[in-house]
Amino acid sequence: MKTIVGIGWAILSCLMLISCSSKQTSEGEVQNVPLVILDVDIPSSTDDMFALQMLYKYADAGKCKILGVVVDRVGVAGAEIVDVMNTYYGYPNVPIGLSRKGIENSQVWIDYSPLAKHTGKDGNPMFRRTHPDYADLPEGWRLYRQLLAKQPDHSVSICSVGFINALAQLLQSEADEHSPLNGVELVRQKVKAIYVMGGVLANANEPDYNLGLGIEFAQTFFQLWPQEVQMYFSPGDVGNGIDYPIDQVLEDYAWDKNHPIRQIYQNYPCDVGQRMWDPLVVIQAVEGNELFTLSEPCQVNITPEAVVVFTPSEKGNCRYQLPGSSEWNQMMLQKIRETSFEK
Repeated sequence: MKTIVGIGWAILSCLMLISCSSKQTSEGEVQNVPLVILDVDIPSSTDDMFALQMLYKYADAGKCKILGVVVDRVGVAGAEIVDVMNTYYGYPNVPIGLSRKGIENSQVWIDYSPLAKHTGKDGNPMFRRTHPDYADLPEGWRLYRQLLAKQPDHSVSICSVGFINALAQLLQSEADEHSPLNGVELVRQKVKAIYVMGGVLANANEPDYNLGLGIEFAQTFFQLWPQEVQMYFSPGDVGNGIDYPIDQVLEDYAWDKNHPIRQIYQNYPCDVGQRMWDPLVVIQAVEGNELFTLSEPCQVNITPEAVVVFTPSEKGNCRYQLPGSSEWNQMMLQKIRETSFEK
């Protein structure tokens, strides 16, 4: 009898280990924390990687649930890198969407697209991956529909730290097997807020990079985004003062020379004035507004020249972050650095 019981406990233990192989719990089990979708233009700047890493750390601490990652740069390289990061940090089941139709030949500031194919001294792959075939991954806008349809009303926070093509395609989408609602209505019903890295404050006539590439997508996004859904912007000016020097990055990741971010800084030219713009969007989405100085409510739009215009309005659905002091910049950098410490 004891043998049977022992076998039973062994089987139960194995089943429990299998069920816990991903750090996140199943649908609906995470309550009272932000439900986050990250929309990112990996691979280009390294701040994308820090924004993604911060989400894992927040999820580890039970402060958010990662619903999915949408790669808005055309091709599979970004999906490969997200797969590496998901697997490395213990979130292999976080869904990935990619862009097959979007902004072609977009500028790349730091081209670390080969990262997922790095090999060790023995010639074997340096990084484990989860997906056997990236051709099977859904289009980003389709993944949005799939994920949003399953969530409670007004519960999802979207962090957009790249291009806007997948979101524009979502808003233009029609009813499908996931939801009878069109894209605008689906967003209106399911999204709590969107956090966008974009806009320029110091020069009101300067075109925005993220939103300016593929201006037709940006115009569609601003035209169709539901007025009822709150928007928060993190203009480039805010992150300009947050510099994470290369030497500091390499020191912070000395605990694992094969860490994906350390590999980027060791093997690719990262001395391009990289600033920590993208993590600020994630920090606000997860930790709230208290850490930031925000504008008064406003309406936001974009001109044909890709200039983001914030117009004060009591009825506006947008607010934007304001640049902080040098002490605030250091506090934010420390928050970002803390996620680099040993996992």
